[in-house]
Order: sequence, then structure tokens, then C-alpha cells
Amino acid sequence: MPKRHFASDNYSGVCPEAWAAMAEANTDHVPAYGNDTWTSQAADLIRGVFETPCEVFFVFNGTAANSLSLSHCTQSYHSVLCHDVAHIEKDECGAPEFFSNGSKVLLLPGEHGRLTPDGVEEAVLRRSDVHYPKPRVVSVTQATEVGTLYTPAELRAIGAMAKKHQLRFHMDGARFANAVAALGVAPREITWQAGVDVLCFGGTKNGTAVGDAVVFFNRDLAREFEYRCKQGGQLCSKMRYLSAPWVGMLKNDVWLRHANHANAMGRLMFDLVAAIPGVRILFPNQVNSVFVDLPKPTIQALWSRGWMFYNFIGEGGCRLMCSWDTTEDDVRTFAKDLAELMPVPN
Repeated sequence: MPKRHFASDNYSGVCPEAWAAMAEANTDHVPAYGNDTWTSQAADLIRGVFETPCEVFFVFNGTAANSLSLSHCTQSYHSVLCHDVAHIEKDECGAPEFFSNGSKVLLLPGEHGRLTPDGVEEAVLRRSDVHYPKPRVVSVTQATEVGTLYTPAELRAIGAMAKKHQLRFHMDGARFANAVAALGVAPREITWQAGVDVLCFGGTKNGTAVGDAVVFFNRDLAREFEYRCKQGGQLCSKMRYLSAPWVGMLKNDVWLRHANHANAMGRLMFDLVAAIPGVRILFPNQVNSVFVDLPKPTIQALWSRGWMFYNFIGEGGCRLMCSWDTTEDDVRTFAKDLAELMPVPN
């Protein structure tokens, strides 16, 4: 049975640097609830990454980060504009609506998982009467749920549109590290310099055990967010176990090195499977994921050989996700099995 799989980058273990930092933090007694030096150091390192003052909060996972930050930006009669395949719509079990006491998520179209400024404006201007949930936030996912990227220019355009219509600008950055690595830009260029108010900065998919960071570039918007974290069950008493791994990841750009590796494995997977007759590519490969359409018998045969991957786009649409610890041998072995199991073209 394969040792590593392609279902999710959440399948991967904790990277050595994050593990070492957690072990180092596991000594003696330190203050609880985030009043420790590890949490302060991690927050300062994040401020250094973005080259700006910002407010940083650590929560257990991405669902909490997205849901609490969105609820902090809205009232219950507001709405959040997002792409129709966005994680906050498809995979949060209604948590954004739950934590905001009913704010509605409004879905917008866009090629390859990306919103457009015109689409945002159309949604804002669609109606302005009291019977309609007033748009208050625009949310983008970087990298998107289908493995594509917003360029800095595209984000600036959405940010300008958000500002024009007095919307908050939220970014779901579960795979933000992969986006930064792939684009080769400074993190500030695709966040606060593009108008982003709050970023949910993912760590678990990049090598930490648990814990994502909510980063408020709009510091006024962060007021009393700590109370929302506590009420939402997200104030970790032994906070150093969430924050210390970030210290290990952010020092010496370890987070970018791991993201670059995952992206490179995604590119190798793309190149190998795209060359197999009968395999249909569904979306461009820009980060660490590859989306392909495969015959149902081939999918079943791969599963029977022990490979794990998700099939959730129609009948045969599959996602192959690479991780910080994916090896070239993993990718080549999978591609070899896929080639063997594909039906012979007529």
C-alpha cells in the first residue's frame, strides 16, 4: 500500500521544523491563553512577513478562522460575496452563517474559481431594498479551490471595487503559502497592498499540526476579536502549542521552502498525468493540486491499489493534492499505476 497519498495536504504529517519548535516549547511552565513568548514571537514574525503592523490571532483551524473573521465583519442582515465553489460555501457546514447569526453567503460565478470586479459590482447593485441581504464582505480564496491563483493586479482590482462599495475584503488563505511561492511575490503585494482587510493564513496544510492565524491588516476591524475567539471556543489555553510551530515555520523562510516543494510536486504530477492518453485536465495547474477527469473503472482500480484521492467533481472529476512531504517517487509511482489502468484508446 502507498505510504503517501494525494487526497489532501491535510494527510501529511508535521514538518520537522514545526515539530522541533513545539518540542522546544514543551518545557517548564509558561503563561496561558497566549500570554507567552512563543505567541508573541510568532505574531511578530507574521508582522515581519507582511512588512506592516497587523493584529494576529491564532485559532484551531481554517473553519474557525474563516467563520469568526467573516462574522466579525458583518451583521446578521448582511451578506458575504464569494465564488460558487468557495470553501466557505461548499465545505464549512454553514459555519460562517452560524457564527454571524445568519449573514447570507451569496454566490458569484467566475472562470477557474476566481471572482471578477464586475461580478462583485453586479451583486452589490443587483438590489438595494431592505428585503435583500446587504452585501458587506467580498471573500476570495488564494489559492482557489480549483488550484488557480489571483494575480496581484486582479486582487488590486477587486480591492478597489470593494472600497468603492464599502465592502470588507476577506481572504481565505488556507494555501496562501503555495500562492506566494508560485507567484514569487512579497506577501504584502497580494494582501494589504491589494486592499485585503483580513487574511486567514493557513498553517496546517503547509506543515503544522494544528492552528491557523487570523491576520487583521485593518487593525480597527480587529477590535474585540479576542472576545469572539473566546466565545467561539477558539481561545487555546496552552496557546504555545498553536503558535510555536509558526516560529519554526517562519524562521529562515521554511514555510516557503515547503510550499515550493509541494508546488513542484504538483507540477510534476500535472506533466506526467497530462501525457497519459485519455486523461482530461480540468483546470490549469498553478500550485500543488491537479484536477483530472478519469473513467470510473480507473478510479475504482486506483483505490483498490491503495491510492487515496478525492472524486467530487461530477462522475469522474478527481483532485490530486501534493504536500510538503510528497516525494518524486510518490508522484511517479502513482502516474505509472494510472497509465497502466487507463483503458486503451480506440
